[in-house]
Amino acid sequence: MTGQVRTVDGRVAGRRGQATRQKLLDCLSEMLSSSPYRDVKVIDVARKAGTSPATFYQYFPDVEGAVLEIAEQMAAEGAELTQVLDGRSWVGKAGWQTSQDLVDGFLDFWRKNDAILRVVDLGAAEGDKRFYKIRMKILNSVNNSLTETVKELQSKGKVDKDVSPAAMAGSLVAMLAAVASHQRGFQTWGVKQAELKPNLAMLVHLGVTGKKPTK
Repeated sequence: MTGQVRTVDGRVAGRRGQATRQKLLDCLSEMLSSSPYRDVKVIDVARKAGTSPATFYQYFPDVEGAVLEIAEQMAAEGAELTQVLDGRSWVGKAGWQTSQDLVDGFLDFWRKNDAILRVVDLGAAEGDKRFYKIRMKILNSVNNSLTETVKELQSKGKVDKDVSPAAMAGSLVAMLAAVASHQRGFQTWGVKQAELKPNLAMLVHLGVTGKKPTK
């Protein structure tokens, strides 16, 4: 962990303190993978980290505060999804590759952060603005890039003028997020992971370009 980290009472945490704080976050992340969010207690996180509840409260006001910290870190990583689209072409075979790479990025990010994303979605669905902002921070990075892509293709006459770039981009991002969070569910429908990616990429390509991809 880099940068200045403070305790709940405002003191600057030293190197050992930062390490302890990060260990608490790591243990909490691990516990969220196997336990319902509301079943996780401070005493259990502290015990798993080999420390005391008092130490936990030095760095976080409660479990929710620590979860928000993990979510913020994850959102910063999620913002990097936009790099998948930086300078990429949506024309010809290159466009098909771009759509596949975007789908790969989304599915991989959701698998990696499945536990914390479930908590973020739950908080956002319940109207907690803190979790809602984190969720939108992740989605906005890709949404804004796709919106600009559709606008650019429109300006070149390659996308119908009646298409709303913001509506199309938002719909595609919402679809990607929904599918990414439902990956295990597809297996119960008899859909293999290897089948999911190309079909989802085809929908993305059709949405952005209005055309069937060139493979």
